Amino acid sequence: MLGDEDASLLDIVDNVLNKGVVITGDITIALAQVDLIYARLSLLLCAADRVLPSEDPDPMLRRRARRARRAPANRGA
Repeated sequence: MLGDEDASLLDIVDNVLNKGVVITGDITIALAQVDLIYARLSLLLCAADRVLPSEDPDPMLRRRARRARRAPANRGA
């Protein structure tokens, strides 16, 4: 995965964010051996550009694109 040389924490975090990782777990809250609450949890940890590849990293360009999409709708009203 990372190679034979020593990997720094930054290398490990970078690799995890590039590939992504899913952490799952179950939680049960019980009283007197009666299950009261059961929850199944899943956590997806990855870089945002993996989940939203079409998003532009520049916030000003995103804002202009949103305004351009809204402009035709506002003219028709």
